[in-house]
Amino acid sequence: MDDSIETRRLIARLRFRHLNLLVTLRDGGSLRAAAAVLNLTQPALSKALAEVEGAFGHALFTRSARGLAATPRGEIVVRGAALLLRELAHVGAEASAEPAVTVLRIGAPPFVAQGTLPDVFTRLLEGDARVRLQLQEERVPLLVQSLLEGRLDALVTSYPTEMPEADGQQLRYEKIFEAAFAVIAPADHPLARARKVDWQRLGAARWIMPARTSMVRRMMDEVFRREGVLPPQPVIESTSPFTNLRLVAAGLGIGAVPESTLRMTHGSDAQVKRVRVHPPIPPSPVALIWRDVPHGNPRVQLLRQALGLR
Repeated sequence: MDDSIETRRLIARLRFRHLNLLVTLRDGGSLRAAAAVLNLTQPALSKALAEVEGAFGHALFTRSARGLAATPRGEIVVRGAALLLRELAHVGAEASAEPAVTVLRIGAPPFVAQGTLPDVFTRLLEGDARVRLQLQEERVPLLVQSLLEGRLDALVTSYPTEMPEADGQQLRYEKIFEAAFAVIAPADHPLARARKVDWQRLGAARWIMPARTSMVRRMMDEVFRREGVLPPQPVIESTSPFTNLRLVAAGLGIGAVPESTLRMTHGSDAQVKRVRVHPPIPPSPVALIWRDVPHGNPRVQLLRQALGLR
């Protein structure tokens, strides 16, 4: 069936209350629980669910003595319903603001948020006085999940080799720049004074690193493995690159931070020195990542322009 015909058919038969019903059924796990939340009788709820399933032409939930469970198709439909409801709530908040505004929700790991986004936000706010910005700083896997769930419009972040996808969704990405990283040590550390340090020697040192799920940590672990060295277990895990720099300056271990962090601290903290690592840490791509939706997202286009992407 032609996509446009199928879309018109669903628009004619579905209402936002149907979408809310699907999400409530998934969250409640039973007709009884959902009926209580929606203030409906169970027969009325069963009839409404039958209408939705009839519109899609498939069963979306399986019934059992233990309640309701979404079918594979149902999981896709409920996920899409939740996205549409979140977008509706977001549009409603934009339209009800005084004056009406465009609220752009951006996710970024701390090193990108601190080193790159201030200039981008300056261009966004200078370009349109009606723009409002919401920033979520978090580890990349959690940011991707928020993007897939419709809680964010776009990410400016390092990205994995294979982008995760949810059923029925596709993520698009556009490279912005390459982020460089440096290994740093306390100024009086033996590694700070060495002319050349290999990864075997780094592996024996005491490390301060981001959490295991962070992209920077994964990148570091991959470099160690590529050099034939078992990745070290850090004595401290900390997400913020600025915090890590200060912990290294305090003599608690060595660490790896973005070059942008060092630039923002005027090149080098007096108590911190670069380690001359060979081979060096390879740069990591930083990209704009967003959900691929029909007709695009005008908020994402605003961000692309501020990033200098066309």
